[in-house]
Amino acid sequence: MILEAAILDVRPGQESAFEAAFRQASGIIAGMPGHVSHQLQRCLEKPSRYLLLVNWETLEDHTVGFRQSLEYQEWKRLLHHFYDPFPTVEHYTAPGCAY
Repeated sequence: MILEAAILDVRPGQESAFEAAFRQASGIIAGMPGHVSHQLQRCLEKPSRYLLLVNWETLEDHTVGFRQSLEYQEWKRLLHHFYDPFPTVEHYTAPGCAY
């Protein structure tokens, strides 16, 4: 299993609109092949910052299956305009696990 982690810095004042858009976008990612689970957490110290964690069966489920899909275009339309700066996305796996 692969864990995708992204810190999402949302433009201040846009948090409520972002959260509403994310609720809509959640259905998109949840329906993708290889999606296991996801969660969005809001930072207590920086209320405009969120942490997105997504579990995928394989790295390619995210980098190819999702990112190269038509559904990703809708994900982008819903969410990407909220970010400043654009988030860095990293992938993690448990030590000793093959990906």
